[in-house]
Formats: sequence, structure tokens, C-alpha cells
Amino acid sequence: MERRSMKNKTLTVPVDTTKNGKQKRMHMVVKYDEPKFQQTRCQLEKNIALNNPLDDKEHNDNKTQNKKNTLYKSEKLGKRTLLKKQNVHNKDPIPDENDTKKTKWEPAHWKEVLNNIREMRKHGDAPVDAMGWDHSANVDIAPEVRRYHVLISLMLSSQTKDEVNHAAMGRLKEHGLTIENICNTSEDVLGKLIIPVGFWKTKAKHIKMASDILKKNYNNDIPNTIELLCKLPGVGPKMAHLCMNHAWGIVTGIGVDVHVHRISHRLGWTKVFKTPEDTRKELESWLPESLWSEVNHLLVGFGQQICKSQRPSCETCLNKDLCPQGKKELAERVKKSPKKRKS
Repeated sequence: MERRSMKNKTLTVPVDTTKNGKQKRMHMVVKYDEPKFQQTRCQLEKNIALNNPLDDKEHNDNKTQNKKNTLYKSEKLGKRTLLKKQNVHNKDPIPDENDTKKTKWEPAHWKEVLNNIREMRKHGDAPVDAMGWDHSANVDIAPEVRRYHVLISLMLSSQTKDEVNHAAMGRLKEHGLTIENICNTSEDVLGKLIIPVGFWKTKAKHIKMASDILKKNYNNDIPNTIELLCKLPGVGPKMAHLCMNHAWGIVTGIGVDVHVHRISHRLGWTKVFKTPEDTRKELESWLPESLWSEVNHLLVGFGQQICKSQRPSCETCLNKDLCPQGKKELAERVKKSPKKRKS
């Protein structure tokens, strides 16, 4: 209802408006002159109607237009911002490039290279296949004694050829290779039994000390974890991982010796050529775990026969076109070879 005040010359006009999607009734108070009352009232309602639409359809149209304007403004912030605005109601929004998980690095053609090495090793005629450290433990003995044999064979194998290690293990078993008997054997006698393995004096000392620890702390058996094995004198990560696999049947990592260390770098399977432990970590970062127990034995025999430390047989290697070091080696040999004179 309109109310006029003659004293103050004001006009109070009720007007239905829409604000934030809700309809409300407002009272506008304006000054007026009596002769211009009708004109003032009409002009007031016209202005309110323009600024506060009462029609729902008109209101929705304006809301849609405002949303479009927001999208156009967002173009200044970049294409990605605009895409996020447009797909805000989609179930499957476009993923951010930074959220995509990075694929792990792996060397090129490594599966083909591995299959070629298997093909070259299929006859199993390398020294490691007949006299390797893993062939020194008898099967028909008590499990704890067999595990002890595996550990001692690994301790002797460092810096020692398989043939020499195999012969030393034979002499120890004839002497009586049990924890109890080795604890009762002097270090001098033990040293004479393992000559001529590399560093035989140090190894005799370590075997004697380790056997005393096994008798005292492990009830004449060997530890069943990597951490405890590495605490034994003369036992490092390579021996510990191989021991866990062959003594306990648990694959905990790749055993990296000089052959695996050298060949992995030549094939481009590792980025950094520092220590065997660094090589182990790099190999385990991309090589499937199902291959960890195979790779040591496979590469050791390959290194003994073809990929030798000095003068590798790159000409007959099946990976000569895939191996980075092999291609360089062959190119150098071509340069050094005498050129044939033209007749």
C-alpha cells in the first residue's frame, strides 16, 4: 500500500523485487511534488523493474549470461583455468599434467638383451654351472648344516675362481664342515684347508669368528635376515642376498658381484658405474622382482664365457647391435685393424 506524507512530502511505495534468487517486498521512500506524483511513481517503478527483474525466465537468462562472462574472463588466466571452469560438473574432469604419475626408467631393449643372454647360456657349460658356490652344499644333510655350507661357500667365493672355491669346499667337508667342528679347529689349520683362495688368511679368521657367533647366538644355525647376516664378519650385501635366496628360499635382492657389476654397466642397464651396491639398487629399481634370483647366475656365466673383463667376445655376442659398449668396442677394433691394400 502506498503511503503519502504531506508534511514531509515523501512517498512510500511497496515494490516486489528479486534478490539472490529470492523474491522480497521492499518499500522505497522518495520525495515528491504533488503535481508530479504520478510521474515520480511511474519513473520509480520503471527503474526498479529494470534493476531487479521480477520474471524468473529473465532472471535465469541473466544468470546464464553472467556465467558465460565468467568463462570469457577466465581466458586471461590461461587455457587450463578455462577448461576447469567448463568441466566443473563433469564426472571425469581433464587430469592435470602434473598429477600424472611418472613412468619408471628402464633401459631400451632390455627384454631382448636378456633373452639373447639366455640363448647364449642355454648349454650351461660355464664354470659357475658346474662348480659355482651354490653347488658346494650337499642336499642330503640336515637343513641347518646345508645353510651353513651355503654361507661358508659364499664367504670363500669373493675374489676367487669357481674351480678354486669348489676344491676348498671339498677339503673343508672332508675335514668336517659343521659349526661345532670349525669352532674346535684352529685358525692355522683352517687356513691351510682353504689355500689358495683369495685372501685366505683373512677369510680363515672371518670363518672362525662367524662360526663362534653362530654357535653362541643362533643355536648352530645362520641368521634369517639381511641385517643379521651383514653383521657377521666377512659378509656383505651381495653374500647376504644370495644366502637368503639359496639358504632360506627368500628373494630379498640381487646379488651383484664383479661380473654383474661390469656387465650391467656395459649393457647400459645402469646410469652410474660406482660400486656393486649402487648397481644393485639401480637394477632393482626397474628389473621385475621375478627375475632377481636369475640374473646373478645368468650374468656370471655370461661374463666367464663371452663378456669377459679383458677382450670381450663382442663379435660373437648376440647383443652386439644392442649393447652400447659392444658397439664402441667393435668400432675401435675396426679402426685398429690393418687396412687391406688394393691390388
